[in-house]
Amino acid sequence: MKAIVQYIYGSPDVLKLQEIDKPVVKDDEVLLRVHASSVNPADWHFMRGSPFIMRMMGFGLLKPKRRVLGIDVAGRVEAVGKDVKRFQPGDDVFGWSEGAFAEYVSVSQGELAPKPDDLTFEQAAAVPLAGLTALQGLRDKGRVRPGQKVLVIGASGGVGTFAVQIAKSFGAEVTGVCSTRNLQMVRSIGADHVIDYTKEDFIRLGQRYDLIFQLAGTRSPFDCRRALTPEGTLVQSSGTGRFAGIDRLLKALVLSPFVSQSLRTFIARNNTEDLVVLKQLIETGKVTPVIDRSHELSEVPEAIRYVEEGHARGKVVITV
Repeated sequence: MKAIVQYIYGSPDVLKLQEIDKPVVKDDEVLLRVHASSVNPADWHFMRGSPFIMRMMGFGLLKPKRRVLGIDVAGRVEAVGKDVKRFQPGDDVFGWSEGAFAEYVSVSQGELAPKPDDLTFEQAAAVPLAGLTALQGLRDKGRVRPGQKVLVIGASGGVGTFAVQIAKSFGAEVTGVCSTRNLQMVRSIGADHVIDYTKEDFIRLGQRYDLIFQLAGTRSPFDCRRALTPEGTLVQSSGTGRFAGIDRLLKALVLSPFVSQSLRTFIARNNTEDLVVLKQLIETGKVTPVIDRSHELSEVPEAIRYVEEGHARGKVVITV
């Protein structure tokens, strides 16, 4: 089968389209014919091996242990292991799997859910990691409730476009922060208000928010606190740039015990139950994936380079 393979850390130039063996399915796995995947910031972090601490966490100190990148996957089940009960050959599914930039991938049945009926494979592949990050950040860490004022920093990005829609589905009043070219798009997905960060500073506008979901930008937790209510919550996930905002995540952890507001960081986790929640939100029309552009499997290096620049509007999809 064809796959995008890397043997050393580096720029997108280290990624090569090669023929490799089709994966062998374990008893609790399904063999998935991949129809689409999508690019996430995690892909270029794994590609470059940065920040360096990642290499010391089991990803490979001098060279990557993970040869094939790609996390989001959507496709059709081709075969199942003997212990698989949830799926059968011919089922269309989506989910989270290592090595999705390939024609086939073997996936644990617990990392997949039935594909939303109204979505193409490309649309479904845009959902898993970004959608789970938005859902878990808002619901579990932010504990968003109806009527709250929510600010999404990085509202036009992969996670941000899901966050705006999911916050609205919980009944929140949502303000999105984005650049000038993305204002109309963020409004179109349901934001009640938008702030153009190239012209306005959300901290200086005087509005206070119950929940700030920071997905991008360089504002520190100290800055963001000034835009929170006294009992408000700041939830931070990743960001753009080579080090993905690690400095501000660490600052939030240090500051959190000493302030009345809640400062929280998290890493999204994959589970079937939350994929089903996303599926339901999509099928009831509350959430629609936003896709910036689509690339073929051979163009993964170009797609990752584009995402790494930090200007993608929604998701960048890979058609396999």
